[in-house]
Amino acid sequence: MNAEKREAIFNRLRAAIPNPTTELEYTTTFELLIAVILSAQATDKGVNIATRKLFAVANTPQAIAALSIEGLEPYIKTIGLYHAKAKNVIACCEQLVALHQGAVPNTREALEALPGVGRKTANVILNTAFGQPTIAVDTHLFRLGNRTKLATGKNVLQVEQKYLKTIPKAFLQDAHHLLILHGRYTCTARNPKCGECCIVDLCEYPDKTIPKPHLMAGEGLLMRNTPLSE
Repeated sequence: MNAEKREAIFNRLRAAIPNPTTELEYTTTFELLIAVILSAQATDKGVNIATRKLFAVANTPQAIAALSIEGLEPYIKTIGLYHAKAKNVIACCEQLVALHQGAVPNTREALEALPGVGRKTANVILNTAFGQPTIAVDTHLFRLGNRTKLATGKNVLQVEQKYLKTIPKAFLQDAHHLLILHGRYTCTARNPKCGECCIVDLCEYPDKTIPKPHLMAGEGLLMRNTPLSE
């Protein structure tokens, strides 16, 4: 895929998604961090339902740490892997208090040192909270990169590096959310909505599924009754 086509793709995505941002609900960087940790293998909708109740009771590292694992689990038990996530969240909060005075650090190294925080979570925080041009490659971005040929690779890190190398600089800040929202609602995993896609003619996916246009009511009859020539 050439640079001109990449530029056109992101111009169209930006026009289609004028306010690209996370669908996780949060009011502070700390709340975003906890929401992203909880979102692993879970939907943003499910996480939002849980965190609305949790953050109403505890929304600081000190307050959540004080809940303990047993006190936190009832708030997040509807989220997958909640036992492991509760342990990580409590350990993360304790480390934030002990090492960072309760503040969320703004470097990759410090973020990835927190329990429950890997490269993808760190990239989300760096991009969404701190405005850094990072790309968090989740299942949507991995699928889109390989399907459209925007960023091909055999693993997440290869795809991330290809995105960072080839995405036009003007779009680097918003690229993560543009792509994740496009993947979540249009370029879906099982049945991509190619007929509704704003970049369908630019995408290099070889197996596009574009439905044939349907005739308007009565149009078929009109066509049959219209002579081919006067």
